[in-house]
Amino acid sequence: MADDIAAIAAEASAYALGLWRTDFKRWEKAPGNPVCEVDLAVNNLLRERLTALLPDAGWLSEETADDPARLGKRRVWVVDPIDGTRDYIRGRDGWAVSVALVDGEQPVIGVLDAGARGEVWRAEAGKGATLNGVALAHSGRTAFPGARTPTDTLPKVDHDLVAVAKPNSIALRIAMVAAGEADLLATIRWGNEWDIAAAVLIAREAGCAVSDALGRKLRFNTPRAEAFGVLVTAPAIQLAALARLHDRAVEALGKPR
Repeated sequence: MADDIAAIAAEASAYALGLWRTDFKRWEKAPGNPVCEVDLAVNNLLRERLTALLPDAGWLSEETADDPARLGKRRVWVVDPIDGTRDYIRGRDGWAVSVALVDGEQPVIGVLDAGARGEVWRAEAGKGATLNGVALAHSGRTAFPGARTPTDTLPKVDHDLVAVAKPNSIALRIAMVAAGEADLLATIRWGNEWDIAAAVLIAREAGCAVSDALGRKLRFNTPRAEAFGVLVTAPAIQLAALARLHDRAVEALGKPR
């Protein structure tokens, strides 16, 4: 099954890569929320192939109107056809096709195929995670000061952290922690399950500590298909990261959505 899913993601990624940096149509679904015709084409390809693979599974994707029938399914495909659309549109390589199979509210197979980078990230529950076939492990960092995080800028309160290169795809940023290329990734806003499902499994299988912004276990195939932030760290710095985020996270959670 995992190999079949990876092959389907590879097909979708190759299709997207073939149209990357060409003159495709693009627009905004909402201010600051770009989409392009390639997103939709990749979505259709994935839905056709994945549904044929598991006809009984539900479907949750950024580019498909949500069908509440998925809530009655034990297994659900959670898909972002192009995670990092902004980078895709700008001709940058920080995008990936993200496919997760969720079983009982948790991802059990996850694939990120980053065609422009030549990277294939894979994980299967209980079987570890790989990048291009090489086993992944987190950095093992034990000191919170100096921890590397993929971001464009750091707030003054986080002056003791180190900014590293940030792809637009949040899935790839999470994967960076799984690979030891960064030590932590944190968001403190409501986000969509399809952005993180595959990457969360990759990080877990690489031994990372993974939670929402308040330290709670992430669940998938929920009614709103959202999570309040995501925190992925080398395990030894998780508590320090949660303490650093706590006040900001509580404030953000209290704001109107």
